[in-house]
Amino acid sequence: MKFLRYKTFGARIKKLAAALVLSLSTFPVVAQTVSFTIDQVEAGKKIYDLNCGSCHGMDLEGAAVIPGLADSTFAAKWSGAELNNLATDLRRMPPGNQSQLGDPDYQALAAYILAFNGAEAANIVALDLDSGLLLPQLTDSKSELSITFAEQAEEVLQQYTTVTDAMLLDPPDSDWLIWQGSYDNHGFSSLDQINRETVSELDLSWRMPLQTGVNNPGPLVNNGIMYMFTFPDTVLAIDARNGALLWRYEHQSEVQASQKKGVALHGDLVYVPTSDLHVLALNARTGELVWDHAITFDEKYEGYHLRMAPFVVGDTVIQGITSLRIPEGGWIDGIDRITGEHKWRFYTIPRPGEPGGHSWNGIPIEERSGGSVWNAGAYDPDLNLVYFGVAPTYNTAPLLYPVNIDGITNDALYTNATIALNPDTGELVWYYQHIENDQWDLDWAFERQIVEINVNGKARKAVVNMGKLGILDAVDAATGEYLFSMDMGLQNVVDSIDPETGYKSINPYTIPQLEEQRLICSNHYGAKSWPPAAYNPNTKRLYLPLNEGCLEVGPDGRYQILTTNIQMSEALFPDSNGNMGRVQALDLENREFDWIHRQPSPVISSILATAGGLVFAGDLNRNFRAFNDETGEILWEGIMDDVPSSNIITYAVDGVQYLAIVVGQTGYHVNDWARMYDLFAEPEGMPVNDAPKGGAAIWVYALSQ
Repeated sequence: MKFLRYKTFGARIKKLAAALVLSLSTFPVVAQTVSFTIDQVEAGKKIYDLNCGSCHGMDLEGAAVIPGLADSTFAAKWSGAELNNLATDLRRMPPGNQSQLGDPDYQALAAYILAFNGAEAANIVALDLDSGLLLPQLTDSKSELSITFAEQAEEVLQQYTTVTDAMLLDPPDSDWLIWQGSYDNHGFSSLDQINRETVSELDLSWRMPLQTGVNNPGPLVNNGIMYMFTFPDTVLAIDARNGALLWRYEHQSEVQASQKKGVALHGDLVYVPTSDLHVLALNARTGELVWDHAITFDEKYEGYHLRMAPFVVGDTVIQGITSLRIPEGGWIDGIDRITGEHKWRFYTIPRPGEPGGHSWNGIPIEERSGGSVWNAGAYDPDLNLVYFGVAPTYNTAPLLYPVNIDGITNDALYTNATIALNPDTGELVWYYQHIENDQWDLDWAFERQIVEINVNGKARKAVVNMGKLGILDAVDAATGEYLFSMDMGLQNVVDSIDPETGYKSINPYTIPQLEEQRLICSNHYGAKSWPPAAYNPNTKRLYLPLNEGCLEVGPDGRYQILTTNIQMSEALFPDSNGNMGRVQALDLENREFDWIHRQPSPVISSILATAGGLVFAGDLNRNFRAFNDETGEILWEGIMDDVPSSNIITYAVDGVQYLAIVVGQTGYHVNDWARMYDLFAEPEGMPVNDAPKGGAAIWVYALSQ
């Protein structure tokens, strides 16, 4: 495997490795034991960081079921053992990524592990995994080598810049400090070293394998240090220049790990959601736990999750809860950023007697469910408002027909609504419900983006967002007043939209029934789902990751998810012509469609827009592409060895711009569209990338030099 852009360790490590010959000479050496060189140790450290450290740890300490590579158990097992046996174990690693490494890499890796365990380095004879020799005596005490590597990591971590309110309000161009890059969720970067003219030189800079599992991570970068949530409930601090592991923290619990979208930064802390409903604060420089906040909930209910990355505004860490089919629904919590103490809670499903409580067709609170919060919010500092989207309910049958009682509706607030909260108190300031009484699981629950545009000749600050139907709504950021909608033409549920209020009239043909099969578009996988769009504030263009698909619903189908008991089966979008994926450019200022790129493979990553005139997207067939943001022309594409599953980010360190994307960690969106594609790819003649997958990993690109 070719490893790119490694920096040498310098004279210090050379001298230290050479000194191992003398300083560790007290260990007994059996005749015919292995030997290895200083150069192999140096190369092995780099290979370990990129391929092993994310699971086994910076100090080879292991975690939970992952064995340690530098402890008493390892020393006892391998001291005096046959090298061939160790070689067999090493060649199985990393799981799913063995093809990335060759014999020289495994030999260097073995040399590094042995040196870390106190074995003696030689200056001449290189380690040969197939030599048939014995391993030397090992020790579980830290060698000078391990201490030195820890010191090197500390030197990088000391570069961490304390993240202030001012930095989050106006992030440095070189950093990516928030889930979507900025409080307005634009997914846009002002970096332009990678641009229309240079993007053809884009190449892999480094790649770090990760544990496979459900996850949709959004990496963050602060002054050259990358922070990433990975499976299971693990946070990595990484040198963003070369992939060297700086620290690793794994939260231990009895709960099965669930998918997350990332972490948050503020001050000197990293804020982390966990699968057992805790929010943690870790020291950003050391990975040490600072506080641990356990979210309180009624223990008679099970199945809550923390999906969204925490969202930090001022002195409050804001965390949304997903509740799916759980009675009483979800909520949003405010947590004190410094102490970890609970501050406030906003229930996304109102209780009877509260404002909005009359909108559930008179059913009791125990039958009201859903209202999940999946994605991090947006924040407007001038208005001091945070904006979130709320998911629908699956208990749709009691809402299907109104009870016709004065003062009672079946709108089901605050599902499929944008809610504007005061971040200091959790008080609801306004809401706008995009579609009421959702009978199709067509969430309007994804990222909210704050844009400043002219609407009917007047400058407006708007909150724009799109649900699974592929209809974009814009509402006033201060009041929630409806401004306009744009329909991508991928749905048949909404017949018309009132130009004054945005009220959506429902096509009677699509109302759930069990008498005949009917075509419903889009499907519940979503023309638009959680992967966020990108907005270029310079050109006023919005770039959307869209997919085309429908459902056959009625008395027959493959499955059901709603309590109306309608049966569902996946169906092609009419006239799809072998295409499911779409990247769509919109001119928001003029409310016009710019360009559309249609392709067979579903688009399943976020969109990234940059000042270099580029738009980036990844798809199910493992293509990673750069489009001309003016025309939609593909200017560059690379093939990855697994399916993208994350936000795409960009950052700069030491004058070099990088792009990062995570592959191989799946979730609902990836799995759903993979299943849909598998059903239709062969009969529709759509291409399938059936090359062996390389497993979960983070891929980082830069221009070739």
